[in-house]
Amino acid sequence: MARTKLEVADIFRDHGPAWRSANAGHVSLDQFKVMSAIENCRTAALGGHVARCENEKCGHTQIAYNSCRNRHCPKCQGAAAREWLAEREKELLPVPYFHVVFSLPAQIADIAYQNKAAIYGILFKASAETMLTIAADPKHLGARIGILSVLHTWGSALTHHPHVHMIVPGGGISLDGTRWVACRPDFLLHVRVLSSLFRRLVLEKLDAAHRAGELQFFGKHASLNNARAFAAYLAPLRNSKWVVYCKRPFGGPEEVLRYLARYTHRVAISNRRLISADDKGVTFKWKDYRLEGQERYNKVMTLPTHEFIRRFLMHVLPAGFHRIRYYGFLTCQTRARNIARIHELLAVPLIPVDAIKAASAKVSTSDQPEEPKAPEHPCPCCGSNMRIIETFLRGQQPKNRPTPVPPKLRIDTS
Repeated sequence: MARTKLEVADIFRDHGPAWRSANAGHVSLDQFKVMSAIENCRTAALGGHVARCENEKCGHTQIAYNSCRNRHCPKCQGAAAREWLAEREKELLPVPYFHVVFSLPAQIADIAYQNKAAIYGILFKASAETMLTIAADPKHLGARIGILSVLHTWGSALTHHPHVHMIVPGGGISLDGTRWVACRPDFLLHVRVLSSLFRRLVLEKLDAAHRAGELQFFGKHASLNNARAFAAYLAPLRNSKWVVYCKRPFGGPEEVLRYLARYTHRVAISNRRLISADDKGVTFKWKDYRLEGQERYNKVMTLPTHEFIRRFLMHVLPAGFHRIRYYGFLTCQTRARNIARIHELLAVPLIPVDAIKAASAKVSTSDQPEEPKAPEHPCPCCGSNMRIIETFLRGQQPKNRPTPVPPKLRIDTS
């Protein structure tokens, strides 16, 4: 895979030491670990292996360095997303899927930065409870729904904007468990009703967390440690409009999967959005959601390098915090059983018809010799399989050196 011209790792390597020195005492251990992981990703610092082409006439040799596998690294999320997506593909139901977004108001987002685990957790719980409660109400759907919820903490300009994206099947299991209750084709639940309950639940949970001593405030928000000051801070939010957005249904299971691939393992900014890094700062592409049409995608922003690093690290999650969660009939403990039950209720075979036909065709042609499989790791010179001949540990240098690929011999292995 071709390397992009500029990466977050390059910015961290060039400017990270000076930034850490200038912000000593104001950088968390989690942020230090993320910077170090991204800086060392796919370098000799993490070790790797050497592979050589099995074709003796070719003998091409190349080095592959290990990935850091950090969930905040822009380079390491592709493989993780593909593995996760393969599991989700098995769980898709033959029903419409809706995309629902719950956002926290700016005042709460402001204090969430000092209380990430507590307030992000409240966002998850309140939004899921809102959906499950309204959906179970006979006045609305009267069913137990399933939810896949993903936390994003950023806006396109790397600002702090905590919100959850939900993927929700268009219906649920009836409360007595005997039938599937489908929603209307283009309508799931009233967003105004969702917004009202979500607002109440978040404020109640914030108040409970404050009384339990689970919230801490520093700097300009230090006065909010006082119960009265905290109540006064939240008071204007009790009558304001909170944003809950429900998009129209996806076009089909394939569109759901494409969306999941883009959103579930996304980081604050991808390397593809980076344009340049120079004395003026870091320049990158961003979307201005206040605009309509193609104009919203053509925006370019330049931030001072130290500000770019600060904004990127603002979105580092606490260690052990799960940013993908499941609720309702999609909870991990009962998901497989519930999905099997839903297929029964929908009278849809668990094995798709196309899969049955494919299996039958395979049996009918079992006497024929199998076609040779394409190499899993093809040589960029001749297309033969690349075999690992050496592995080396962190900080070590490989004994076998790579060979350059002659331009005329390169083949397209994508």
